[in-house]
This record gives sequence, C-alpha cells and structure tokens, in this order.
Amino acid sequence: MTKPVVLIAEELSPATVDALGPDFEIRHCNGADRDELIPAIADVDAILVRSATKVDAEALAAAKNLKVIARAGVGLDNVDVKTATEAGVMVVNAPTSNIVSAAELAVALLLASARNVVPANEGLRGGEWKRSKYSGVELADKVVGVVGFGRIGVLVAQRLSAFGVQLIAYDPFVQPARAAQLGVQMVELDELLATADFITVHLPKTPETLGLISDEALTKVKPEVRIINAARGGIVDEDALYRAIVDGRVAGAGLDVYATEPCTDSPLFGLENVVATPHLGASTGEAQEKAGVSVAKSVRLALSGELVPDAVNVQGGVLAEDVRPMLPLAEKLGAISCRLSNSPIERVDVEVLGEIATEDVRVLELSALKGLIGQLVDDPVSYVNAPLMAKDRGIEVSLRTDSESPDHRNAVRVVATQVNGARTTVAGTVVGPRDEPRLVEVDEFDVEVAITEHMAFLGYEDRPGVIGSLGQILGEAGINIAGMQVGRTGAGGRALTLLTVDSAVPAATMERIVADIGAGFGTAVDLD
Repeated sequence: MTKPVVLIAEELSPATVDALGPDFEIRHCNGADRDELIPAIADVDAILVRSATKVDAEALAAAKNLKVIARAGVGLDNVDVKTATEAGVMVVNAPTSNIVSAAELAVALLLASARNVVPANEGLRGGEWKRSKYSGVELADKVVGVVGFGRIGVLVAQRLSAFGVQLIAYDPFVQPARAAQLGVQMVELDELLATADFITVHLPKTPETLGLISDEALTKVKPEVRIINAARGGIVDEDALYRAIVDGRVAGAGLDVYATEPCTDSPLFGLENVVATPHLGASTGEAQEKAGVSVAKSVRLALSGELVPDAVNVQGGVLAEDVRPMLPLAEKLGAISCRLSNSPIERVDVEVLGEIATEDVRVLELSALKGLIGQLVDDPVSYVNAPLMAKDRGIEVSLRTDSESPDHRNAVRVVATQVNGARTTVAGTVVGPRDEPRLVEVDEFDVEVAITEHMAFLGYEDRPGVIGSLGQILGEAGINIAGMQVGRTGAGGRALTLLTVDSAVPAATMERIVADIGAGFGTAVDLD
C-alpha cells in the first residue's frame, strides 16, 4: 500500500518527524525557493511550513493531491486560506505553541527597558564605563498596566507579580472577578494610562485596537512610563511613540513588532531608550518544537479522516451527515452573539434542536464557542484552544439538546449571558440543497435572513422615516444593501432592522446612523 506523502518545506525539529511516525513518506525541500517548491508540491498529500514558504494560489494550483497545509506556528500570513478552502484543502496551525515564549519576551523587553541594558551593553563594548549615565528603575512597588488580558497577558502578569508590582489591566471582554483571582485589578484604559509606570500591550490587532496607543493616549501617561509592545504591530502608533519619547513624555520603550514588517529603518531605532527586537516572540527552540509536534499530530488526524481540532478552515472528521453543515452555522451564531453583546460575557448556552439532537453534537458547542472567542482575539481560534480561552476569561459553557424543533427540521440557538445580567439570543438553521445558513431569531424577534459576510443590526423605537435614513446614509457611504428585514413588537414599539450589505460598514458610518435614527444600539458584524 502506498504511503501518503508529507513534504517538509522548512527546517523543523526532529521531534516533528518523530510525531508523524512511520506511516508517511517524508520528503524535504527548500520552500522559500519557488523553483524548488512548485514541482515538489505537485503530488504530495500534506505540506509542513513555517513562515518563509508561501503557499499561495500558484502553489495550490500545482498541488493536485494536497489535502493539508500545516503551519508550524501561529500566524497564517503566508498561507492563502481562502483559496485553500475553496480547493478543499485543510489548513492547520499551532495556536498555543508560542504563548510562553511571547510572554517571556515581553518581560525581557520590560526589564531591559527599565535597566537600560542595551545602551549600557553597547557603551561598554565601545570602551565606555558610564554607570551613572545608565541608571535605571526598580520594578518593585511600581504599577504595571497590562493592556489586553488574554492568555499571554495573564502569563505576563503572573511572571511580573514575583517582582512585587501592582498589577492593573484593561480588557473590555474580561470579567473583573476573574482578574481579581489572579491579583489583578481591571480598570478603564484612561485610568491605566494615567496610573501605570509600565504599560505592556497584549491585545489582538483589530480595527478597534489599531492605533489604540496614539498621540492622544500618550498625552495621558506619566513622563516616567515605559511602553512594551510584543503583541501586534500597529496597536502602538510608532510615530506618536517617537514624538512622545523625544519630547520627554515617555521614558522608554521595548518593541518586538511593527506596523510594517520586516522593519529595519525606524526613527525609534536611533533612540538609546528604545530596545527593539525583530519579532522574536515565537523564536525559541521550545516554541518551535511544540509547534512542529502539534501540526504533525494534526496532519496524522487529517490524513486518517478524523476530526482535526486545530483546523482553521475545513472541519474534517467522522461526523453525522446532518451535523456537518451545522458547524459553520454554529460558528457564525457564536460570532454574532458576541458582537451583539455590550459587556463581558460570563456564560454561553448552546442549544441544538431537531433531528440532529439524537446524534453526537458536542462539536457544535465547540464551533459556537470558536466563533464567539474569534471575535475577542486576533490569534487563530480552534476547537482545541477555544475552551481554554473561554476558561481564561471566566466564561462558562453548556450544551443542551432537544429533538423537538417547532419551526425547523434542525436549529442551533446560542444564548450569551453578560456580567450585567443581559442576555443575547440568536438562532439559525440551514436551508436548501447547499445548506445555506439562515438567522431565524434575534432576542425577542423572529426573523429569517441570510447570514452573510457583512451584516448590520439596529435596535430602535419604531417610527416612520427610519428606513429612508438608513438607505440615504449607507448610499452616501457607497455601501450597497443586499437584503433587509424589519421586525417589531408592535406599532411604535421596539424594532429591529437586519441588513446584509456588500461591504463592511465603517464605525463612523454606523455611529452616524445610530445618531440619526436615535437607535438604542447599532452593530456591524463582519464574518470571514
């Protein structure tokens, strides 16, 4: 019997090959060399890469037998996930392989900044013995502000607590009680900026967080503050940071990530009180070994036809035929429930109704959670790390099944309960020969609208003229309405308008709509 062929396109740890085992034919190539990669990928079943190999449309077109792309790391910038999905090729990665390494680097940058390690080292190498010039500060009794309290933010806080610091954090999606268990006080961003002696950033990069540490934010900080960014480039505005340091409004910085990478020419690099590294967050032997072993296990699962927890696009595995199309539906419902919630979520209840309730549907609970958590973080979320991320945020999850479904053959309902007691309920089903996802319930409103990539939800008091205002504002913004449904409790009562649109609705446009129609809420939802 012919063994499946696995192509290792970059240098990976020997443990990766060991994890694959003897059931595969292992080949090697230099994936960064296109002339070598394209012919090498032609007849393989799986390819393992790191960051140098670009598995793009050209490579995918040449890979006639390819079933799995495995990225031994977190990011997927070098993999064309959309084209792979269209070709039915599974993409897997190792989403938790580097979190310890990333947290440790953030701590290293913070310490190096506090004690002027880099300029002192360079001075000594240059023949200078200037102890007084490079006097630093202690961490003990200082306030450290953690911006973003996900898994890496928590790891950083745990490590810094040993230095006797006071820990505060900002994260709108984390419950204060959960942070308090770790000895961390949750505060608003403005309070963190004004109070912290050190600020370390661990947020995902989203439209809301891009440029978060801006000129305006840096007017609120202490002049002795030191700012660390080992998360994502662009969250800290590098030009604003440079001006603040030069003006003496910020004492120093430690940077591992940049708005544009690779970055070898930045005015920040010319400042003695800036320590900078070339995106080394995952660059440890341990992280690379964990990543290689993780994706090797995923390749084994995928090529044997089993469910792959770390698949980021195609959910393989032995699932009941009626359950499989409900996976993307449940994921989208989880994402929508998160976007419609206006305070941290403490509980998620997933209900599976109808004929499929007699099958093993536990994966639908994971799928809904994957969609919800995916709205809170920038890193890839999978079936395996979604429960861990939920636990880190103090979110409880439950699954309920009922073979009775009054209105649909099969349906999934997701109920997100927030810390303020509010509940957001969304439900959906699939219809037609292509199992297209439909939204059939939003809180108290019965609806039926396609779940598309770009949607908008508006809640307001029913009155004439609202639809006209919506159309005018979206038209002026160049946004085409593909579909619309309006629900209401009664004439003059609460109303809900759902829009499917051809492009994303910018935050400024949504704010204008909310102000114009006097909406209680307005939320744009963008689903990949």
